[in-house]
Amino acid sequence: MFGYRVPAPDQAMLISGGKRGLGGAPFRVVTGHGKLVLPIIRKSRFLSLAMAESEVVEKCVTRQGIALTVRAVIAFKVGNDVESIVNAGQRFLSDQEQMSVLTGRIFAGHLRSIIGSMTVEEIVTERQKLATEVLDTSKSEMASIGLHVDSLQIQSIDDGDTGYIEAMSAPHKANIQRAAQVAQAQATQAAAQAQQEATRKQAEYARETAIVQAKYNAEVDQARAEAEQAGPLALAHAQQEVLAAQTELAQRQARLREEQLVAEVVKPAQAEAERIRLVAQAEAERMRVQAEAAASNDRVALDRMLIDQLPMIVKEAAGGLSGANVNVLNGADGLGEIAAGLVSQGLTILDSVRANLSATEDREETPRPGTAIDIT
Repeated sequence: MFGYRVPAPDQAMLISGGKRGLGGAPFRVVTGHGKLVLPIIRKSRFLSLAMAESEVVEKCVTRQGIALTVRAVIAFKVGNDVESIVNAGQRFLSDQEQMSVLTGRIFAGHLRSIIGSMTVEEIVTERQKLATEVLDTSKSEMASIGLHVDSLQIQSIDDGDTGYIEAMSAPHKANIQRAAQVAQAQATQAAAQAQQEATRKQAEYARETAIVQAKYNAEVDQARAEAEQAGPLALAHAQQEVLAAQTELAQRQARLREEQLVAEVVKPAQAEAERIRLVAQAEAERMRVQAEAAASNDRVALDRMLIDQLPMIVKEAAGGLSGANVNVLNGADGLGEIAAGLVSQGLTILDSVRANLSATEDREETPRPGTAIDIT
């Protein structure tokens, strides 16, 4: 719209003509919104509210009489309130660059005044204190011209060719160098100790590794040797078992052959010998009986017949032994006992016959009534 003006966000619009401003100011202040400005009747101008800076390089003399060149930077702007805008507008609206020039001069004066009351040591070591005092002393003066200081930074302090600051820093430099050397020595010692510890640990690890490797190699060698010996040992054990089995088989075969020889040769021979002995014994008994019979004419014919048949009975009994499979538990003694039993049985039969014959003879010799007895 024609005649409607709007200030930028970092600007204040000053409208002159018509009504007067706050506090009798010759213009009205508009910020943050637009305003209708009638041409010819009213006039509008803009005052920057943006941040500005001013650099100060000033030679100052300390309380000790030592000249110092101080470099500082001031950050400032027009205040946001209407009063500050009015004050700044009345002073700098036509030449706003003068704000930086005037600000630098104001701070230069306060800087010289405050440094003159301090020593070099205080200025160097308490630089922030210096900046704070300068700000405090210039605050009211800056407010009177509508400016607000945001910060003051002391960038450098130089004593020129006097060398005072250098000399002042020498003890500190020496202490710092000494502390640095000590720290370096401690660091070197710590590094050496760490290196030695690392070397020792590496040596211990290498030794333990070598021991473990040696044990492992020994176990591997032992396992390999056992594996290599396992085949021959197994073969030897197998051969030993085969030999033992063969020996046992041979022993069994020898015992079997011995039993066969005993059954086929020894026992038949023993039986034959016993048979011959029994036959001889029977023959001797027959001859004895015949002799007794010859001496006694009172034997009956039956007695003679039995006597004649006794050797045949014994022979037949002995002949039965030769063909029989007799298991004799105690060898020749057992076989003799069998033969003796047979002979004893034959003799028992003979004695029984004799006893019967004697009884018969007694009955026959008993005189019957009317029978005569022949006594010889």
